[in-house]
Amino acid sequence: MNDRREGWSRRKFLKTAALAGSGALFGSPSDSLAAEPPPETTRIRIPQIPSTCRSPEWVAEELLRTEGLTDVQYVPVQGTQGVERALASGEADLGGHFAAPVILRLEAGDPVVMLGGEHVGCFELLGSERIRTIRDLKGRAVAIPALDPSPYAFLASMVSYVGLNPNKDINWVKHRAGEAMQLLADGKIDAYLGFPTEPQEFRAKKIGRVVVNSAVDRPWSQYFCCMLVGNREFVRKNPVATKRAIRAILKSAEICAVAPEKVAKSIIGKGLSKNYDYALDAIKSLPYGRWREYDAEDTVRFWALRLHEAGMIKSSPQKIIAQGTDWRFWKELKKELKA
Repeated sequence: MNDRREGWSRRKFLKTAALAGSGALFGSPSDSLAAEPPPETTRIRIPQIPSTCRSPEWVAEELLRTEGLTDVQYVPVQGTQGVERALASGEADLGGHFAAPVILRLEAGDPVVMLGGEHVGCFELLGSERIRTIRDLKGRAVAIPALDPSPYAFLASMVSYVGLNPNKDINWVKHRAGEAMQLLADGKIDAYLGFPTEPQEFRAKKIGRVVVNSAVDRPWSQYFCCMLVGNREFVRKNPVATKRAIRAILKSAEICAVAPEKVAKSIIGKGLSKNYDYALDAIKSLPYGRWREYDAEDTVRFWALRLHEAGMIKSSPQKIIAQGTDWRFWKELKKELKA
């Protein structure tokens, strides 16, 4: 983990990790590790995109090493579809991805498995002054990125939840975030679903208003937006390594909660975000330290129902859960890493 240039040496990093858990989470790592066999592999490959919300993965390298995963590789990919391809193909082993599009890929037959939740609250629906609620989107122009299915999957689920038909009631237009920002400012579109650090930039430039903030607004705030996902074959062959990787990322989430300034500097140094203030605001706004309070299976059930309502999947939530999830490591770690 090359954070020394930001004043975050290995010693300081691990000290922060210890403080993050107030002794309970990191105070006696040898106990849990001593009870486990060594990892089947020392290599872990994590797909990497410039997504600030997934900072726990980006600053987890030192903790992964303490878990015996000494060959930590971040695999650069293009957009969320790149994450999906890397995990499905085996180019990457384990990483975070948005819940709704993972469910779409599971129904499509991708050999991936959801392993647990990473965090809540990364997306915000930004609208013009005409948009006060999700229902106000009926007949309006809503921008989504042309090459990223994640915003559409979430937004289609959201509008279906309030009784709208995403195929008939919304005028979808495809624009990148920068273009959508200007179009919203000019009144040429009515809404855009942003992911960190897009909402931070919109607010800083006083463009649009927050219609839904999934970190605080129900029901969205009650479910994980980002899940931990593994390549199915990697998880099958390397259960110990999988559990250790998940443990490291969950511990890293605690670090994001207690040391957001250091984390923001780190991801800026890694080139994963461009603006320190936006990155810091995004990291502070996400409830990283509350991952124990949410149920990963409830998240899959909730989003699968929404996608089914939107006509985007045919499978029942029960089928998705049975075929595409493995909660054994998550359940063990929730007990082990109790507050």
